[in-house]
Amino acid sequence: MIHDASLDELLQKVWDGKRIDQAEALRLYRLPLEELGALADHRRQLKKAEAYEGRGNEIITYIVDRNVNYTNVCNVYCKFCAFYRTEKESDAYVITHDEMDRKIEETIALGGTQILMQGGHHPKLTKQWYLDLLAHMKAKFPQVNVHGFSPSEFIAFQEFFNEPVEQIIRDFVKAGLGSIPGGGGEILVDRVRKRIAPLKAMSDEWLGVMDVAHRLGLASSATMMFGHVETVEERIEHLERVRAQQDKSLAYASGGAFTAFIAWTFQAENTKLKAPTVGAQEYLRVQALARIYLDNIPNIQSSWVTQGQEIGQIALKFGANDLGSIMIEENVVSQAGTTFCMGVVDMQRLIRDLGYEPRQRDNWYRLVN
Repeated sequence: MIHDASLDELLQKVWDGKRIDQAEALRLYRLPLEELGALADHRRQLKKAEAYEGRGNEIITYIVDRNVNYTNVCNVYCKFCAFYRTEKESDAYVITHDEMDRKIEETIALGGTQILMQGGHHPKLTKQWYLDLLAHMKAKFPQVNVHGFSPSEFIAFQEFFNEPVEQIIRDFVKAGLGSIPGGGGEILVDRVRKRIAPLKAMSDEWLGVMDVAHRLGLASSATMMFGHVETVEERIEHLERVRAQQDKSLAYASGGAFTAFIAWTFQAENTKLKAPTVGAQEYLRVQALARIYLDNIPNIQSSWVTQGQEIGQIALKFGANDLGSIMIEENVVSQAGTTFCMGVVDMQRLIRDLGYEPRQRDNWYRLVN
C-alpha cells in the first residue's frame, strides 16, 4: 500500500481545527465512517470547549418547543412533500387563534419555551392575517419565542404582499417574530431545486432572506435535506454556501447569524419524488462532514426525528452537540411516513447514557433553569 502523505496533512489540518475547502471535504467524505466520526467529534470538542463557562464538552442540549404548521394549503407542490394540500381539498386548513392558544398552553405546561411556526405558501392569507396572529401570540404569551417562517415563505410573502422582504421581516418582528427557522434549505444548488421544487425559492433567494434577517439582528438556523437527486459534490456546495453566508453575517454589527445547522434525509413515503433514499450511515457521514466544514457555526443538531432515537444518539458522537426538540407536534415528516416520538425523559436518558449532562436550552442556546 502506498502511503499518502497529503492525506496525513489533511487529517492533521482537520485535527488542528483549520478550515478546509470543497476538494478536501470530498476526500474526507470518502474516509471510513468511524475515522470521519472521530474527526467530527474532535472538532465538536474544539468548538464547544469555551461554551457554558468552559463546560461545553460536558453538556448536550435540547429544546422543548412545538412545531405548529399554521396552514397546509400551498401552491408550490414540492415533489418531496406529503403535507401540502390545495384549497379545495377536504382536509385543507388554516389555524385559528383559539387553536393556537390551546397549542401554546399545552407547550408551556410541558416546560416549552418556543413555538416553531411554519406553513404552506397560502396565496390568499393577507399580511394583516400574519401580523394579527403574531401580535395575538406575543400579547398573550410574551414568554414564548416565535421561531417562524422559513426563507421560502418570505419569498412567497414578497410576491403575495407586493413588498420587499426586508420590510416584511421588520413588520413581522415588530408584531412578535423572534427568530427564523432554516426550513426550505433542501440543497442550495439550483439544478437540484429546479428538479424537486421548481416553484420554490431558489438558492440565492433563500440565502438572501437569511442575509436580510441577520443584518436586522435575527438569529436563524440552517438546514439540509439530502438523499434524493443531489450528488455528494452538491451536498458540499450546499455546505460552502451556508459557510460563506455565515462569514458575511458574522461581519455585521447586528449580531444576527446562524446559531445551528441541522441535516436530515429525504423521507419518501407518500411523496411524488421517486428517488432512492439513503440510510443511517450516509446520514452520519454527512453530519460529521458538516461539523468539520461549518467551522463558523457553533451548534450541530442531531436529527432523531428522521433517524430514530438510536441513530439520533449515535449522532452525538459524530459532531452533534444538540439533540433538538422533543417535538410535541410534528406534521410534515410524519406525513412522509416517518414517525418517531421522544419526551424529555427519553432525551435526558440518551444524553446521560453517553456520559454527558443533559440541559434544556432556548433558541439562542442559552441554558434554561
